[in-house]
Amino acid sequence: MADEKKLKDGLDDILGDAKEGAKKASDKASELADDAKETMNEFAGSAKEAFGGVNGENKKLVAGLLGIFLGYFGVHKFFLGYNKEGIIQLIASVVTCGAVGIVGFIEGIIYLTKSDEEFYNTYQVGKKPWF
Repeated sequence: MADEKKLKDGLDDILGDAKEGAKKASDKASELADDAKETMNEFAGSAKEAFGGVNGENKKLVAGLLGIFLGYFGVHKFFLGYNKEGIIQLIASVVTCGAVGIVGFIEGIIYLTKSDEEFYNTYQVGKKPWF
């Protein structure tokens, strides 16, 4: 009986330690998630500040360069306000291990080869999401 009592006490101690460790891990994960949200909000604010005053001509140049260099992430789509298409581009790139990134590269080149007026009318006013 004494051995069973020692075993039960030992198991209870281990279980208590495990519960305590799980609680600490949960608290730390919540803290890290809050930090990540705060960092994301700061980044979004900085990006809006940096690109908020971009006019049609500059938007064409920035969108084209983003398409060429970061198109596989769909960054150029988000920059132009096409959030749904940006998410689709991002997911497709992850699923295909970046192979769909060629779409962003091609779109970047198309953006840069259009005249300022044509780019503005097509992608900013007309809101044409693909090519």
